[in-house]
Amino acid sequence: MKTLYFDCFAGAAGDMILGALIDAGVPFENIQRALGSLAVDGVSVSADRVLKTGVSALKFRVHEGTDGTREPAVGNRHRHYHLKHICAAIEKAALPGPARARATKMFQRLAEAEAAVHHSTMDKVHLHEVGAIDSIIDIVGTAFAMDYLAAEHVVVSPVNVGGGMVQTAHGLFPVPAPATVRLLGTMPTYSSGVSLEMLTPTGALILSEYATDFGPMPAMRVTHVGYGAGDRELPDTPNVVRVFVGEANASAPAMRVVVLACEIDDMNPQIFGAVMDRLYAAGALDVFYQPVQMKKNRPGTLMTVVCPPDRREALADLVFLETTTIGIRYQEVSRLCLDRELRPVDTPYGVVRFKVARKDGTVLNAQPEFEDLARAAAEHGVPIKMVQAAAQKAWLDLL
Repeated sequence: MKTLYFDCFAGAAGDMILGALIDAGVPFENIQRALGSLAVDGVSVSADRVLKTGVSALKFRVHEGTDGTREPAVGNRHRHYHLKHICAAIEKAALPGPARARATKMFQRLAEAEAAVHHSTMDKVHLHEVGAIDSIIDIVGTAFAMDYLAAEHVVVSPVNVGGGMVQTAHGLFPVPAPATVRLLGTMPTYSSGVSLEMLTPTGALILSEYATDFGPMPAMRVTHVGYGAGDRELPDTPNVVRVFVGEANASAPAMRVVVLACEIDDMNPQIFGAVMDRLYAAGALDVFYQPVQMKKNRPGTLMTVVCPPDRREALADLVFLETTTIGIRYQEVSRLCLDRELRPVDTPYGVVRFKVARKDGTVLNAQPEFEDLARAAAEHGVPIKMVQAAAQKAWLDLL
């Protein structure tokens, strides 16, 4: 199974992701031709090698102008485009059908996130940072590159989001910015403590769109490695996204994970929800609670946290900090997972993503994403169960 692994120890941005994919083997000339078909006047692209804290990486650049004095097309200093204009340009572009559909879907997701954050509608929302020409090209170029690589399995590491504050078109916002948080969904993230925006909205959009799984690097035979450079120079860490391309090793041992467990009977139950959110944000793979009967015949809650081995200490510290427990048990175990992918399916209520699980190429399970069902139900004013039934029928019709 062809597999991509995105290593996001320095966060991620659209140009970093696209640079890494080009460095990993996607021909720059092919991307250049595809982007040229967007028919955006006065814009050109380039790719060159740079050093980031001693690591050679590919820097993908978008320029205003086509001559030797061209300048970078950077965010708010340049023109922006409305959603309908972006989608119209993508529709006319010389992209493969799946890449065109993915690019359009990503901009629709972006508009939904911006509208929700700013209490507006998709028709009225103005796409600021990600509606700029450089971000449009990053997203469309990545859609082409991912289609070219045709990976069946895309795994993303926990993403370093950074910290502090960031200047946006709407003012000074905390990192990660509200639209970025909305686009992340349940993706595992953490902060290294640096006061910079390490994960941009474009980066969050692309990673959450293509990821079929999150966590440590899977067992795989690596054929190519690509490094995509960001703009900043970090003092101690290469400012790059690293992508591994290869074949998953079906005969390799199962993934190793750590299971943390503790019982709690003296904490305000309202805190449990917030603790779960923070554990997921810090890199937990799974968190769940079970009612138990404890000493002195008191009811309590068993907290179980599943995480990659390298996150054990950090998550244990977080449990001690956020809860009233004074002891945690842990053990390292093996985990077997079915191969998973998110597949968009057209329904009478719009596109609904199905999480499809396979073993050795055979589909064993397919379930619609509940968030998509709830969104479609709200948009059309119908019960969720009606959208679910329509989605299941659409899936069966595909089979």
